[in-house]
Amino acid sequence: MGNQSERAEFDFDQYSRRVTEGPCFVCAFLAGDPDYRHHLVYEDDDSIAFLARYPTLLGYCLVAPKRHLESWVHDMEQREFLHFQGVVHRVARAIAATLPTERMYSMSLGSQQGNAHLHWHLAPLPPGVPYHQQQFHAVMAENGVLPVDDTSQAALAERIRRRTQA
Repeated sequence: MGNQSERAEFDFDQYSRRVTEGPCFVCAFLAGDPDYRHHLVYEDDDSIAFLARYPTLLGYCLVAPKRHLESWVHDMEQREFLHFQGVVHRVARAIAATLPTERMYSMSLGSQQGNAHLHWHLAPLPPGVPYHQQQFHAVMAENGVLPVDDTSQAALAERIRRRTQA
C-alpha cells in the first residue's frame, strides 16, 4: 500500500453507474454479495462499520444502520439517532487510536439518486497534510484515491476492530 500522498485515478463514471444502477451497497454487503464485500471494523445488532472501498485517506470508514434507512432526520427517532451517533463516535475513536489523526472528518453523504442507505463517513486526516489538501479536497475521490490492496486493508480493519472492542 502506498503512502497518503500517492493517489490513483478514480473512475467516477463507473462508480456513478454502480451506485445508481446497482443494489443498495450496504444491504448487498449485509446479504453477503461478493461484489459488495468490505472490510468490517465494527458490528452490533443495529449498526455496521467498514473500510471504504475507495479511500481518500487511510482508515476512511463508513458507519451505517443495518436497517435500510435513508434519512436520519425523518427515519430515526432522537433516541435511535443518539445511539447510532454513539457508534459513530466509538468507531471514530478506534480509528484515531489506530492511525495518527489530526482531525476526524464526519459527514453523512448519499442521496435518493445513489447511495441512499443512510451512512456516516469517517475520514481521519493525518498530521502534516498541507492546508490546501485538507477538508473537502481530502475526501473527494475526484482528487484521487489511495492505491490500497486487499491484504493491507484487511490488516488495518482488524487493527481498528480490536480498538472498537476496547
